[in-house]
Amino acid sequence: MTTLVIGARGGVGRHVLEQLVAAGEPVRASVRDLATAGELPGGVAVVAADLTKPETLKPALAGVRQVFVYALAEGAEAFAETARAAGVEQVVLLSSGSVLLPWTAGNAIAEEHREIEHVLAGSGLRCTPIRPLVLAGNALTWARSIRRDGIVAIAYPDAVTAPVHERDIAAMAVAALTGSPGDDVSGLLTGPELLSQRRQVDLIGEVIGRPLAVEELSAEQARDRFSRFVPPAIAQAIIAYLVRATEAGGSPATDTAQRVLGRPPAPFRRWAADHVADFT
Repeated sequence: MTTLVIGARGGVGRHVLEQLVAAGEPVRASVRDLATAGELPGGVAVVAADLTKPETLKPALAGVRQVFVYALAEGAEAFAETARAAGVEQVVLLSSGSVLLPWTAGNAIAEEHREIEHVLAGSGLRCTPIRPLVLAGNALTWARSIRRDGIVAIAYPDAVTAPVHERDIAAMAVAALTGSPGDDVSGLLTGPELLSQRRQVDLIGEVIGRPLAVEELSAEQARDRFSRFVPPAIAQAIIAYLVRATEAGGSPATDTAQRVLGRPPAPFRRWAADHVADFT
């Protein structure tokens, strides 16, 4: 049963691809630009596909029965229609754990993911969402300033979360693609430990052997900074989450990975060690 990994060069997608290959599963990778295919494991069939360009999806999905795909509002309906017509049996969707938190009603990030899940669930496809809450990889946004001057400018540095390693997110997706993990696979997915953003910076510094400083941004400075990279509604959603994670004692840590994978997820220090090259 061939699985198509859409976004195979992405932070999670590349691990899904590698783990499926390691498990001996028939797999196909898609990238937006075939010129980047050389970055993927050798021997893997690679096709060009772009969720925002529906005409590229039909050839990519030919002969495919399962798909791993990241949530993208633009193109979700066209993807679902094309996948159903191609005979796809299951879609494993990289969604967001924020859809499971009752206090995120109205949060732009949560609502976007809820809508994408709704579209796929109503399409006739069997859709299995994977719902990580806070990705450890978010800390890569600090990499440039860490390399340059050892200072990290952060809004709400005492916001407490349980970041999850992208490799563990991928393992949850692979569990859904290769077995019958049950409903737990779509549970709220986190890392094993609650850490403030300030502590995450400390751990990165310990791993790279260099003391790092934290510079606290005001809410206005944070809004301006986030808005350079994402729409204002998304910037506000990020800030609202950080406020909640600070004032309410942090977002939750769950045992979802332990229950599905039979092992604890990697701690943040392990993630930092895996990304030393990004910070040095």
